[in-house]
Amino acid sequence: MNYVHTSIMPNELLAHLVPHSADPIMVDATCGEGGHTHLFLSTYPDLKVIGVDRDREIQEKARIRMEKFGFRFEAVNAWFDEFFKEAEDASFDLILFDLGISMFHFDESQRGFSLRKGEPLDMRLNSDDAISAFDVVNRYDEKKLADVIYAYGEERYSRRIARAIVQQRKTKTIATTDDLASIVYKSVPPAYRYQKIHPATRTFQAIRIEVNHELDRIEPAITEALRTLKVGGRLAVITFHSLEDRPVKWLFKNLAQEDWPMLNILTKKPLTPSEEEIASNPASRSSKLRIVEKVR
Repeated sequence: MNYVHTSIMPNELLAHLVPHSADPIMVDATCGEGGHTHLFLSTYPDLKVIGVDRDREIQEKARIRMEKFGFRFEAVNAWFDEFFKEAEDASFDLILFDLGISMFHFDESQRGFSLRKGEPLDMRLNSDDAISAFDVVNRYDEKKLADVIYAYGEERYSRRIARAIVQQRKTKTIATTDDLASIVYKSVPPAYRYQKIHPATRTFQAIRIEVNHELDRIEPAITEALRTLKVGGRLAVITFHSLEDRPVKWLFKNLAQEDWPMLNILTKKPLTPSEEEIASNPASRSSKLRIVEKVR
């Protein structure tokens, strides 16, 4: 079995997420291929990990990877916000959210997450969901499409891009990532085309976030996760851009500054990957790690 995703900040997580109770339970809320789960199960022989993921295909890779751990690994196919909403109070010792998209989705899923592969426009983490990237690109009106690209991609040329998409689809359905990337490329000023990242990168991010309701899930999921965390337990969140990091930062800050604080923030400034990690795993470069401990 080939595993294409490299887990972020493994040493920092092991240093801060240490189980102390008898028969501890950890939730890997974004299990993916199971890199973080495998790390923790290998390090702590008494630990059980519940691996939550909405994508059945990637979850099967995690199941196979964790077979040697037997009953110590349990896979749950669900969105993480739905999982924690149904879980009982004070059930878990450790909880980890890695909000990044797995390299599996870019390299292997063939669902249009990568703008460089000429794949069908899909971008669904849960293939059963009704709305795909195809629907967003071909059916949203120009204003709604521009608003999505601006809000979720922080793209300054969102209106130009949306206008170009709408004009193109009047004559031809936009069906592949190649089609969309080309439209975006041609719609932005020439100087904007030659940067470190492809000019369609922010548009692709925005559409993916819209399809999967990624930002809508973060605060409800973490709020419910804290309810299910035991007193003395720790929760860690890895984010990759400001749209993810901002709600996490303020949720933690508010809960730590109440008259009767729920949380102790263990990372006053978020941890970031070392230069060595960035050199070996460039995808980690924008990641931030925030960790809290529940004190009541």
